[in-house]
Amino acid sequence: MSGHPARGARLVPPGPPRRQTFGLLKKLFTDRLALMSGAAKYGDVVRVAIGPKSLYLVNHPDHAKHVLADNAANYHKGIGLQEARKALGDGLLTSDGDTWKAQRKTIQPVFQPKRIARQATIVASEVDSLVRGLAARGPDEPVEILHEMTGLTLAVLGKTLLDSELGEYSSLGHSFEAVQDQAMFEAVTLGMVPSWLPLPKQLRFRESRDDLRRVADELVSARLAAPIEGGDDVLTRLIASLDGPAGRERIRDELITLLLAGHETTASTLGWAFHLIDEHPEVADRLHAEAVEVLGDRLPVFEDLHKLTYTASVVEEVMRLYPPVWLLPRIAQEDDEIAGFHLPAGSDVVVVPYTMHRHPEFWDDPERFDPGRFAQGSGTSRPRYAYIPFGAGPRFCVGNSLGMMEAAFVLAQVSRDLRLRRTPGYPVVPEAMLSLRVRGGLPMTVHKQKD
Repeated sequence: MSGHPARGARLVPPGPPRRQTFGLLKKLFTDRLALMSGAAKYGDVVRVAIGPKSLYLVNHPDHAKHVLADNAANYHKGIGLQEARKALGDGLLTSDGDTWKAQRKTIQPVFQPKRIARQATIVASEVDSLVRGLAARGPDEPVEILHEMTGLTLAVLGKTLLDSELGEYSSLGHSFEAVQDQAMFEAVTLGMVPSWLPLPKQLRFRESRDDLRRVADELVSARLAAPIEGGDDVLTRLIASLDGPAGRERIRDELITLLLAGHETTASTLGWAFHLIDEHPEVADRLHAEAVEVLGDRLPVFEDLHKLTYTASVVEEVMRLYPPVWLLPRIAQEDDEIAGFHLPAGSDVVVVPYTMHRHPEFWDDPERFDPGRFAQGSGTSRPRYAYIPFGAGPRFCVGNSLGMMEAAFVLAQVSRDLRLRRTPGYPVVPEAMLSLRVRGGLPMTVHKQKD
């Protein structure tokens, strides 16, 4: 018998057989990266049937371009982000259609290159405070580096984007962690666990959601009480664009979303960076040498970004191996076809940067950490969409320039003065939530550089 489908039949993508459903469910709960990596072995478009639900995984740059750019109007935000809407509301991360377009138009000017360049001094100063604080710690006193990075990125976000101090809101990091936990829990349980059940996870989520709303309301109230004349920050622009009770709720949604997306991705990237740098001493040495050569003993300025070329390559390679946005979930609004395979309307379609960044067709020795891949003049024939750490298409991350500047300044300033080393025996395990973070934190010891 022929293996070809009958005339007029619609091709279904390959994927794990249904007899593996129990194992797939287990991986969905415990190791989502292994689930995605295993599924990618079936091809560049894969159907993963898990109980009553099917996920269509996209692992090729051409197909990612189709979903994220060429036919983006057909693909709205999907699994995980839908669940996150319970805490984030209809913010920029979770909204679609005309609502999203209006939100993007309001916020976009805050991220214009000239304005971001003016924020470099603020970023460098905040990083300098971080370095001084780390340097004051003894080598026998481990530092939870992810906690430090979260505090830094929130402080930078507050001053550069909101023109506000966030130092008093120390609970934000924990609250956002609870939001991510709940959103992913609801996604993997297919929403079958009622949110009103008094489970510890549910209770923690509700407390955290209330905390985030309180913080957002306090920031808005403070700005209304003391407006900044001529202010060009996000908070000022949001208040100017929306009026009435409904507007106040929309501002809250946008602020909570901005606070999460604006700090979590950069903090996660920096955590992975310090882990990988510690694992590769030759990279640490080159970073130190470049920072000393470019910066001397002063703080960086915006123009230094063009000189910190190796530092930038390290950041890019970190995001290749551990893209902070490891999954781009969408829902097909109408039937579609990718690579000859039929995707029915309502399908959960998932573009997977984590597996695409490891695709052997586009990356030599893809599991190896090699910043040289991104060295200037190295040349490459890789498709544009083989590397999408900030997403792609119309919903390309609006804050990518600020995030890259912040990450480069942190690595340069820390590497110039300090060497961070992982606490012996502490496992470093990826945890795939809304972002790709280190599970349980990253304790490291601080050692001063010796020139």
